[in-house]
Amino acid sequence: MRAKKASVTRALPVGCYINCADNTGAKVLQIISVKGYKGVRKRLPSAGVGDVVKCSVKEGDVKLRKQVVTAVIIRQRKPYRRPNGMRVAFEDNAAILVDDSSLEPRGTEIKGPVAKEVVNRFPSIGKIATMVV
Repeated sequence: MRAKKASVTRALPVGCYINCADNTGAKVLQIISVKGYKGVRKRLPSAGVGDVVKCSVKEGDVKLRKQVVTAVIIRQRKPYRRPNGMRVAFEDNAAILVDDSSLEPRGTEIKGPVAKEVVNRFPSIGKIATMVV
């Protein structure tokens, strides 16, 4: 895991529902916590593109539902700024499931585009991504 290149706006607070964009069987995830978040008292921890989060599976396969899983955010609706000045925003908020320790993807394919910041930080996610934006 490498550092992020862009100053990503953290737009996904704890408690928000996001889509699962891989083929593991989960459909909808709810963010429980954000790994490595250091914040202000009484402020909700938030996540952005490329962050590692703990999620609860709300909809999907019966074996996965109600389980706590680790995920990486790959898309967000809120625009964020890249170092070259370009602003990037996606149509939905999405994440993919990863292993707890190695942060390797649990699925074998990703539906939809993946942000370039995620691929730079997690090269193993870039290997199964169909489209990198």
